[in-house]
Amino acid sequence: MNLFTEFTKILGETNTFLYSKFLIVLLILTGLYFTVRTGFIQIRMIPEAIRVIQEKGKEGSLSSFQALMIATASRVGTGNIAGVSTALVLGGPGAVVWMWIMCLIGGASAFIESTLAQIYKRKDGSIFKGGPAYYIETALHARWLGIVFAVLLILCFAFGFNGLQAFNITSSFEYYINDFENSQVPMIIGIVLALISAVLFFGGAHRISTVSSVLVPIMAIIYILIGLFIFIININEVPGVFAVCFSEAFNFESIFGGFAGSCVVIGIKRGLFSNEAGMGSAPNAAAAADVSHPVKQGLVQVLSVFIDTLIICSTTAFIVLLGGRYVTGGELTGIPLVQQSIAAHFGEIGIHIVTIAICLFAFTSVIGNYFYAEANIKFISESPIVLQIFRGLAVLMVFAGAQVSMSTAWDLADVLMALMATVNIVAILLLGKIAINALKDYQHQKKQGKEPAFKASSIGLYDTECWK
Repeated sequence: MNLFTEFTKILGETNTFLYSKFLIVLLILTGLYFTVRTGFIQIRMIPEAIRVIQEKGKEGSLSSFQALMIATASRVGTGNIAGVSTALVLGGPGAVVWMWIMCLIGGASAFIESTLAQIYKRKDGSIFKGGPAYYIETALHARWLGIVFAVLLILCFAFGFNGLQAFNITSSFEYYINDFENSQVPMIIGIVLALISAVLFFGGAHRISTVSSVLVPIMAIIYILIGLFIFIININEVPGVFAVCFSEAFNFESIFGGFAGSCVVIGIKRGLFSNEAGMGSAPNAAAAADVSHPVKQGLVQVLSVFIDTLIICSTTAFIVLLGGRYVTGGELTGIPLVQQSIAAHFGEIGIHIVTIAICLFAFTSVIGNYFYAEANIKFISESPIVLQIFRGLAVLMVFAGAQVSMSTAWDLADVLMALMATVNIVAILLLGKIAINALKDYQHQKKQGKEPAFKASSIGLYDTECWK
């Protein structure tokens, strides 16, 4: 057995342990803990979150809405199509219910991490930067651990996941080209993606936020309208589908008979790793928003979790379950199952619709992922030369990823993400009280009829850069 084979084997075993046991338990317990500590904020304050998102940002700065769209751009990827479809085939219809449950639990963790990112954000020219690396350094006085987190995120998102998303875009065209793998099409798509990425990456945060705030709503609305159309024309079947989903979700005799492959485990995994709540990625976008109180952006990021799972993932679930092509444990799965389910209602055009959706979902993930990574490069080094080199390497990864399926590299990215999430969870558990105190301050001001405005000293903080 050569070293590469041995490395791949160890990587696979590590991946299985982290994602099937350790990290799932950690994320669930953390979400439940913060749900109780915040008084079910992810449900109780949704109307306030919707109000906040409508606030206009200051000239030249990122608004709450733009920061929300960047976070949603990264969260919403091809996993919302292929991942959900595969989860239903492997775990059955009950998996979707457990995705919903994990979304509700994870919303509290998303609130805590994003509020902390806002509290400890720093100025970056006319905008802001921040995230777990920044609050780990400032509040925990552990720059070394912040650097560890930053390196893990950069390797995972800029080089691992962005390569994967570029490959997904290329693969979506395979249906249209004979002998696709041996053609020049992957290279051509790689060049086009690299050029567009270069324009956005070298254009900085403002350009990324502008593109995200346009592309993400268009992408989501088109896909949701397709799902809504299928939902309406099959309305007579909908009660039965809901009944099957809930009956299978809580059929504990069946669940415990094959727990590892049950709807519970598969639904929880898909829910957690789709919405990324508690993982430490979205706070990098949350920190960039210019708001009057950190809690506002914490609330807005809860909406991002809900958009990802309750809306986008649910859209895929009902497209599949109502499409007439779904069979639990069947061979048809992933993107082909979604394509065939839409084609059952729209004909050949359904294939083209899914292709467009995959391209939009994957490309918005690319730019959202890059945004996260840039904030962490700036944490490690403020050198403009380092930043430009990183941008060039990130563009090259998009080009390379579009042409080659680097499964081992992506398995490594999964492990890196699990380690990154572990660092973040430890940090937010240690610092969660700060975010909860900020929430109390926000609620106190609201009760007094004020528009909440934050001063760090009001909750006993004197180490923030932007809230003095």
